[in-house]
Amino acid sequence: MSETLNHLGQAIGAPLPDWTSRSMPIRTVLQGRFCRLEPLEPARHAADIYAALQADTEGRNWTYLPTGPFPTLEAFRAWADSVAAADDPIFFAVIDRATAKAAGYLSLMRIDTKHGVIEVGHINYAPALQRRPVATDAQYLLMRYVFDTLGYRRYEWKCNALNAPSRAAATRLGFTYEGTFRQCMVVKGHNRDTAWFSIIDSEWPPIKSAFERWLAPGNFDASGKQRESLSALTKAALIER
Repeated sequence: MSETLNHLGQAIGAPLPDWTSRSMPIRTVLQGRFCRLEPLEPARHAADIYAALQADTEGRNWTYLPTGPFPTLEAFRAWADSVAAADDPIFFAVIDRATAKAAGYLSLMRIDTKHGVIEVGHINYAPALQRRPVATDAQYLLMRYVFDTLGYRRYEWKCNALNAPSRAAATRLGFTYEGTFRQCMVVKGHNRDTAWFSIIDSEWPPIKSAFERWLAPGNFDASGKQRESLSALTKAALIER
């Protein structure tokens, strides 16, 4: 994006004469090949999600999340009830189409309609979803909704700087690392330095193509093994754009 100068010869950024505020995301169902995202409804989803999360016997999923772990279904349901009706974050249950059951959740959050900026966060996939196409499909569905349907300019991913799996996931999904905010938060009584990543609207078309190529049936052999990695496809997309 080229810079422009004001009457004083100062660089002020590219003009955006047609920019207008964007709409808030709504609670809508997003259909994918491997999963379906549904607005979180604790009465329908909480029991299945909680049961699926019990496979994480060491509690690794909760290490870097600001909430949990929850000792009982009732405690998890109470938390889900407290967040399900919020306007920000907006939580979605991840429904594995192979089982027709919810096995995780994620959200759109820190929603800035004026500037067209939004973040994906509170990502919690049960082991049954991890390292499977359904988890990637869920991310793709939210990105497509944010960029193609809502027309946002910037999509963010933030995580604890010590969370190596989350940082690796962001890179694999096509996010660009932007830096680390030191002593950004206090989470569960511990310091958190926050690593920032983003995808911007000009990067989305080639990244979208990379996702669609990866998710296509022809990218998986008879055993379900991928032929091309998403990390290779998104890396090439960012280089070639």
